[in-house]
Amino acid sequence: MGIRTLTIGAFARACRLSPKALRLYDELDLLRPARVDPDTGYRHYAVEQLEQARLVAWLRRLGMPLARIREIRALDDPAAAREIRAYWARVEAETAVRRDLAAFLVDHLSDTSRRDTAMLELRYSAHSDRGLVRPANQDTAYAGARLLAVADGFGTAGGPASSAAVEALKFLDTEEAPAGGVLNLLEDAVRGASDAVRDVSDGTDETGTTLTALLWTGSRLALVHIGDSRAYLLRDGGLFRITHDHTVVQSLLDEGRLTPEEALSHPQPALLLKALSGGSHGTPDLRLHDARPGDRYLLCSDGLSTVVPDEDIHALLGTTPAPDAAVHALVSAANGAGGPDNVSCVVADVVEAAA
Repeated sequence: MGIRTLTIGAFARACRLSPKALRLYDELDLLRPARVDPDTGYRHYAVEQLEQARLVAWLRRLGMPLARIREIRALDDPAAAREIRAYWARVEAETAVRRDLAAFLVDHLSDTSRRDTAMLELRYSAHSDRGLVRPANQDTAYAGARLLAVADGFGTAGGPASSAAVEALKFLDTEEAPAGGVLNLLEDAVRGASDAVRDVSDGTDETGTTLTALLWTGSRLALVHIGDSRAYLLRDGGLFRITHDHTVVQSLLDEGRLTPEEALSHPQPALLLKALSGGSHGTPDLRLHDARPGDRYLLCSDGLSTVVPDEDIHALLGTTPAPDAAVHALVSAANGAGGPDNVSCVVADVVEAAA
């Protein structure tokens, strides 16, 4: 008995994909027809292919790229389910970031008068600790009236590298940062930091440092970030991570090749894709954040974020009133979890200046 087939038109109606889409999926080797008429070139599809086609249609409705759908089509059902779960988790995370950005823009555009009249300032504290395992501290943490920074050095000269990077930015703490050109100012300063790291390193990528810093303008914070140190914002009771790790594991998560659960047990969780190093270095992330009274910012090295879950960081930031107490509570939490790495924290609160 021959295979029961449907014309491309009938098949399209049954699976709710257009004939144009089916022709495209054929060309991309995503959904081949069961038979192509040798004379007319007309495509015919097996009834048994309807389930495959419906899966493709559903995944396209999720917004999944065709290349990713092709990979999922090659998997068995449990593996495909895991991939879809990982993909949707990433979509939700990206949607949350866009939602926060939209909320920020609405607030920024609708509340100009209050922002312009309220005088804001930072209250801040920094603390760095060797941890319980490492023989030396290669982290550097700094907090000043305008500059907040955390750097996590690696390699034989990791300590000098992190210190050099932060020292190269400290001039920003003594100068009024122009709100309009602050990102350009910060970008130039980071180039100087990169040169400083190169000077103290062995000239290779084996030595270098991460760098996450915030520069205060009086109403905004300019962020520069490279590596896997992190910046968080506690606002209106919610904790938001405002940096993206430049690591192999994060890249695999972004691509859906690792689930969050698998990422926790990856053998090389701290393998960096970008850092300031003795050799070439990647381009740092640069962004502006509008500040509100009541905001609390945390900068930390991965000695905190890899051993203290975000929900515990959230609780400590939300229940420890003073920045000085908060940084010591966070470092104590990391050491309480074994202290496997150096740990550095900077906490800064945005407050209305006293009249």
